[in-house]
Amino acid sequence: MGVIRRAWWWALDYLYVTARQLGALVARADPADLRTGDRTPVVVLPGVYEPWGFMWPLANALHDDGHPVHVLPVLGYNRAPVAETARLVGEHLRTHDLHDVVVVAHSKGGLVGKLAMLAEDPDGRLRAMVAVSTPFAGSVYARLVPVRAVRAFLPTDATLVGLAAEREVNARITSVGSVFDPHVPAGSELEGAMNVRLSTPGHFRVLADPRLLDVVRGVLAEVR
Repeated sequence: MGVIRRAWWWALDYLYVTARQLGALVARADPADLRTGDRTPVVVLPGVYEPWGFMWPLANALHDDGHPVHVLPVLGYNRAPVAETARLVGEHLRTHDLHDVVVVAHSKGGLVGKLAMLAEDPDGRLRAMVAVSTPFAGSVYARLVPVRAVRAFLPTDATLVGLAAEREVNARITSVGSVFDPHVPAGSELEGAMNVRLSTPGHFRVLADPRLLDVVRGVLAEVR
């Protein structure tokens, strides 16, 4: 039953990611429309092979709460190296003169967010981050995919090893994981961070867990 259950969870996860990718393709939303609001600003960072629209449901819910939400279409499908993407995040913060920002990130986006906090934020614009399904310790499955954008998640990758050694920003990170992540078998726990495990299984489907929005709102409330 354990194997059957996990296979079913895996199938549901891929059904979810397929639906969200299709939704992102047909979305006609203007990213600038999300930037209105007078509450704590949010920067949303998707995972690898995810366009900004992939996280539209979460971004839209936070915007409805009154938060200006910033997405970065310049990232495309987020296939560039983590360091390059973190640099673009830093540029966006300065260009839009954002302060007291909370990053909401999925998977690779959490690695980008942490590096931005460490190396691209000398003015202290980033206050906190909620990272969902982020492979902070890498994923052994990355060796099975002969693509540079995925091989970057190998546990031995220099960027990941370097990020693991830098712990000073971990206390400002809330790392959200799932009871079962088929892509990150070691889980998303981060030493020194607030670690939360949600009951919805899946690497992607956890984004739809109603409690995730509660976690993000809780972090935003602390920043106010």
